[in-house]
Amino acid sequence: MDERTRAYVVLVFMPLFFSSTLIIGRAAVPVIEPWTLAYWRWMLASVILFPFAVGAILRSSDILIGNWRLIAFLSLLLIVICGGGVFVALRYTTATNATLIYTMSPIFILIIETLFRGHRPSLRQVGGILLAFLGVAVIVLRGDIDRLLAFRFNPGDIIILFASVCFAVYSTLLRSNGLTKVPTHALFAIILLTGTALLVPLMLWEAVTHQAMPTRLDAWASIAGLAVFASVLPFLMYQYGIKIVGAPITATFIYLLPAYGVVLAVVFLGEAFKTYHAFGFVMIMTGIVAATAQFPRRRIAQTV
Repeated sequence: MDERTRAYVVLVFMPLFFSSTLIIGRAAVPVIEPWTLAYWRWMLASVILFPFAVGAILRSSDILIGNWRLIAFLSLLLIVICGGGVFVALRYTTATNATLIYTMSPIFILIIETLFRGHRPSLRQVGGILLAFLGVAVIVLRGDIDRLLAFRFNPGDIIILFASVCFAVYSTLLRSNGLTKVPTHALFAIILLTGTALLVPLMLWEAVTHQAMPTRLDAWASIAGLAVFASVLPFLMYQYGIKIVGAPITATFIYLLPAYGVVLAVVFLGEAFKTYHAFGFVMIMTGIVAATAQFPRRRIAQTV
């Protein structure tokens, strides 16, 4: 198995861990203030990851120091806006709206790569991404067009849309200025530590104004679940995918999020599997294959 194929295998499982964010986050938001939840999530993730990354961080220190402004910006995008802002948004919007809007990230990535990086996507890539997005829409709207017609933006939707754009910018910048030379776990550990530091003022503000320090066992259990299953593992997978196959292809696998969510709901919650689920699955998988597969070119035999 070559490295590119290995990356595809990793990316297939990545959304399974990402999908736990909304499940655990929705359970945690009622008992933990959003910025406090974000701070302790990423702090614990940093504590878990840093011992494994410290050696690689020291070996890559020249590159990291030379790109400290970029790393700080990446931390702001991922940890503060995407990692904390989403919890704020979930207080105002539904999981359906959040899923549909956030999974627009691959489209934003394709636009950014095209406008600023000179990337020229093929019609097959564009069509695959759009087909996968339509598959997401079929699932989250439950195959009912009336749900789309009744769709209304609220403050939470605006935050999610902004976070989706920020995630696209983060994904694109991750391949900038030699950062690809830094081992994936080392770069992510530095982004975690920097982003956690940026969250301190917001966490302290909630501690003073809302007495937000978690005290309940279920609150800490949610934080631990978010740190391990929805933070360290999927983001390492995501950054590895970007390093090997690029941001547009890696982000396309985000469209598997609702598919995994449905499967988990059927297996663990006993929810029914509907026809629109099947249609959405087929559209998502077809779109991902179309956007990522490397089809061999036909050779035209020349005759003398």
